[in-house]
Amino acid sequence: MTLAFTFPGQGSQSVGMGKDLYDAFPTAKAVFEEVDDALSQKLSGLMFEGPMEELTLTANTQPALMACSIAAMRVLDKEFGVAVDAAKYVAGHSLGEYSALCAAGSLDLRQTALLLRLRGNAMQSAVPVGVGAMAALLGASMQDAETAVEAGAAVGMCQIANDNATGQVVLSGETPAVEAAAAAARELGVRKAVILPVSAPFHCNLMQPAADAMAEALADVELSAPAVPVVNNVTASPISDPEQLKADLISQVTGRVRWRESIEWMAGDGIDTFAEPGTGKVLTVMLRRIVKGVDGKALNSPESLEEFAKSRE
Repeated sequence: MTLAFTFPGQGSQSVGMGKDLYDAFPTAKAVFEEVDDALSQKLSGLMFEGPMEELTLTANTQPALMACSIAAMRVLDKEFGVAVDAAKYVAGHSLGEYSALCAAGSLDLRQTALLLRLRGNAMQSAVPVGVGAMAALLGASMQDAETAVEAGAAVGMCQIANDNATGQVVLSGETPAVEAAAAAARELGVRKAVILPVSAPFHCNLMQPAADAMAEALADVELSAPAVPVVNNVTASPISDPEQLKADLISQVTGRVRWRESIEWMAGDGIDTFAEPGTGKVLTVMLRRIVKGVDGKALNSPESLEEFAKSRE
């Protein structure tokens, strides 16, 4: 088994996330309590009990998903003896890159929680509600997506935000431009082009104020070299240099999440097992659409963590 840990991003949240880990393992409980303390908020209570509308606010979702992922990683390490360096690489989808950096020791847990709270607030406030939008193109080739973006760009700002998986591309930009791009995609025969119910147009140039806020925040943060290389969203290649990792966290806010390419690169470099610590199984499901012949494991419960650890014995 040649392993990579992949950390989920927004869209994996659900009420009750992390509660079984909290109840089963003191190691996990300590992670949730440290995040609560760092944010001066009972975020764990919101994660365990909801309401979903509040949990889905991006300033809450981002540190919540990270807390779940790090709780799972620390349980794997402390309870089952599987440390992060059991993997050849780590990677994270959008905010999941912060989880990957925390898991790999580049950022401490408190720093990571505070950075993600700031990132969530900055991304939410970067664009007035209604000015921007995002659309998912399902069954679209990259050529289809690029043609649709050209049609949208004739109306306003429109970019490819996420190259998630084969046939799953997300666009972002000004609302009229994204709507025009979605209409163009339908005319191209794309199976589905839907406007997403999101609160802001992430991963496009409209997020520049948020990128500026992250640049200011990260200027005061010292990243350590990660225990294993981070295959990051901006380059879809492994990075270990702390200054490059920091620069790419800033670029990531306005740049494309190159997830499909990242997975393809790791699989091409011999990774045959992708483990997703945290909550849900979004990345594990996407994995099946990207590469064949590899194993995806969603580590989202005490049972799945124990089973995974035993499989490595």
